[in-house]
This record gives sequence, C-alpha cells and structure tokens, in this order.
Amino acid sequence: MKIPVLVINFKSYMESIGKRAIEISKIAEKVSEDTGITIVVAPTFVDIVKVKENVSIPVFAQHADPINPGAFTGRVNIENLKDWGIDGIIINHSEYQLKISEIDFLIKMARSKNMETITCTNNIDVTKAIAELSPEYIAIEPPELIGGEISVSRARPEVIENSVKMVENINKNIRVLCGAGVKNSEDVKRAMELGSKGILVASGVVKAKNTEAAIRDLVKGMGE
Repeated sequence: MKIPVLVINFKSYMESIGKRAIEISKIAEKVSEDTGITIVVAPTFVDIVKVKENVSIPVFAQHADPINPGAFTGRVNIENLKDWGIDGIIINHSEYQLKISEIDFLIKMARSKNMETITCTNNIDVTKAIAELSPEYIAIEPPELIGGEISVSRARPEVIENSVKMVENINKNIRVLCGAGVKNSEDVKRAMELGSKGILVASGVVKAKNTEAAIRDLVKGMGE
C-alpha cells in the first residue's frame, strides 16, 4: 500500500456494524479518492464480505486465528479470508493479544497468500520482537491511551520516535504506524513528524457525529 495510510478499525461498536459498516466504508473510499491518501477499513467478520463487495479501498480483518483449515469451530483462518478477497489482517491488537509463535504463524501464512499484515505492539520490547518477524506494518498503541482523549503522539512521543529508530535498525522495509487516542489533524501531524508512516484509529472516526469530517480532518494531518 502507498504511504501514508489511515487505518480505521471498526471494532464492534454499534455505530459501525451492519449497514453502518458499509456507509462508513463508502465515506472512507470517497475521501481516499478525493485526497489520494490510502485508507484501510477493518470491519467485523460479520460485515467484512459485504464491505469488500461495496468498496475498492483495502479491507482488512480485525483478527485471524493461527490455524489451518480444519475442525476448528468458531475460528477464522487466513485461507477463508483470502477466498473472499480480503486484503490484509490486523494481528495482536491489545484487545486480542496472541503468543509470539501465533503471530509468526499468521505473518508467514498471510505473506504466502499475498496479504499484508499490521501487527500491533504495546511497548518497545514487544515492538523489537515483532520487528524480527518482518510484518509489513507495526502499529504502536500504548494500551492506557486507547480510546482516550490524549493521543500517543502528545502523551508518549518518545514511544513513537524510539520505536521508529529501532525498527529501522532491524528492518528498513517495515512501516511503523501509531494509534491510541488519535482524534484530529494535529495529533496526526505530530505523529508523522515523529516518523510514523500512518495512523490506526477507531472510536475517533466510527463514533464521530460527522464521519466524513472526522476522516478528512485526520487525512489533513498527513499533508493532504
């Protein structure tokens, strides 16, 4: 994907499920077309196929289980997502953390299917371990700031800056994103100045009173 990138995680908010998932995705597509900024949407498993059928922007899964196809009730494997044309996967979000061996499995399996991965980390040590696995993207999100009113780029700028430097020393091809509390263009602009190649957001968009205005404001911080 072309950078910078804005990733919108729909989570399971009432404001972002069902028909609303398609509406938000179409708004994101419109802003992406107008600005040239890459915007990724990550709806729930229930909505993901419908969203993929209705937009041309990248659609990522919020999670995948580290399994091969088989007798696994209630699980979702990468083969299944690939069959439906899903573009990539968010791995190890703070709300769905995995073991390092499971993360490694998913990154390798996704790569074998030409699917991109955004692997989330919550501190510098985890970031270092994940960088050794060479995902396409690492998203740094201090858990204490997720869903809050103060962004990581303002409350913990050193986390972004130090993580970017460390990841570059391990693998220059990995793009570092950041998230947690990002709400407006100033938050985004600051994150980009610290070396981030994009932003991961959720409630700041899906719970906004004006979805399009919220997305456009974030994109503005990327130099649109």
